[in-house]
Amino acid sequence: MDRRKALGLAGAGALGAAALGAVAGRALDGSAGEHAAAGPGPAAAVPFYGANQAGIVTPMQDHLHFVAFDVITSKREALVEMLQNWTYAAARMTAGQEAGALGAVGGPPEAPPEDTGEALDLPAAGLTLTIGFGPTLFRDASGQDRFGLAAKAPAALAALPKFPGETLDPGISGGDLAVQACANDPQVAVHAVRNLARLGMGVVSVRWSQLGFGRTSSTTQAQDTPRNLFGFKDGTANLKAEQHDLLREQLWVPAGDGPEWMVGGSYMVTRKIRMLVETWDRTSLSEQESIVGRSKGVGAPLGRNGEHDEPDFAIKGDDGEPMIPVDAHVRLAHHTQNNGVRLLRRGYNFVDGSDGLGRLNAGLFFIAYQRDPHRQFVPVQQQLARLDRMNEYIRHVSSGLFAVPTGVSAADDHWGRSLFA
Repeated sequence: MDRRKALGLAGAGALGAAALGAVAGRALDGSAGEHAAAGPGPAAAVPFYGANQAGIVTPMQDHLHFVAFDVITSKREALVEMLQNWTYAAARMTAGQEAGALGAVGGPPEAPPEDTGEALDLPAAGLTLTIGFGPTLFRDASGQDRFGLAAKAPAALAALPKFPGETLDPGISGGDLAVQACANDPQVAVHAVRNLARLGMGVVSVRWSQLGFGRTSSTTQAQDTPRNLFGFKDGTANLKAEQHDLLREQLWVPAGDGPEWMVGGSYMVTRKIRMLVETWDRTSLSEQESIVGRSKGVGAPLGRNGEHDEPDFAIKGDDGEPMIPVDAHVRLAHHTQNNGVRLLRRGYNFVDGSDGLGRLNAGLFFIAYQRDPHRQFVPVQQQLARLDRMNEYIRHVSSGLFAVPTGVSAADDHWGRSLFA
């Protein structure tokens, strides 16, 4: 890292000093710290430094730009330097600053700018940047240990199994690195990803990316439950930042549960789920509610009155059949039907134009964090893939799995430092 960036890092550290003081001494205690609670206003900055990465229990922002990268260098030192530069830029951008100290217009006119400029005059907008490491960073598709990391690969990062009915496109799946940019202004999120891609030129290349709008979950109790593109409230039973005991049990990796560099981290699963909205829109309201297992208006479990009423799977209708059918999505996904397994979801709606056949290419970009995907996401998804009546209306077309390490502690720390140590 050059001297100018090193000096800039010291400045970024000063920006985060107050936030770092607030989390000093807080390790894996199940609390959510400054990244949770009611959260800052929609234009404010979310602290970058902390025991856990921001963008997990952080109150969900309205927009997403997710990108997966392939590492194209063979040089370990080049990759580490890029991660240092990314961390420096991330700390600045999440604070509402330009990616580089000289910015978009402050450098010499003969040189490329240190920021692309499209976020000039925009506030931080709650931007969070969250990094994850994919299985192929540790061993590539041919089994090669390119960067001497294979011995540090977590068992929980083993490839996901093939699920019934999925039609995955390899071109929009996987990746060596992933960055999740969430913000309350879509241009702020896109700006952040664009500048990381710029800084990574020659070291990484974009494998695939996804824009998302309209969160499909709430991560704090202060947030209302949003709706997905089927028109139903989504994520009512999601893990919340205030549920400290459940976060400790279900979300954060504890000591002894994998390699040391993952303690305090989590695992991210992504799934791009195409919704066949035209078919859904021709389905009766009563059938839609039966498929989901909730009312479309209030969002209450069938047979109950309020959205947050616990589902009663024993209630029967006048016909003697369960009010919430045995193949309803809510029943099959509920933690009481899955040995207590829960996920923290951070999904977004997407519309990617048309499919060339006169239909919208639209759906849900599903993101979920958990302590161990093979004990949490996999058994739930296996049950859904086999039995969920909603499968008639959805297609899983993309998949990703990433190890999300602990947070960056201070300006002299960087993403991936403990992994590459």
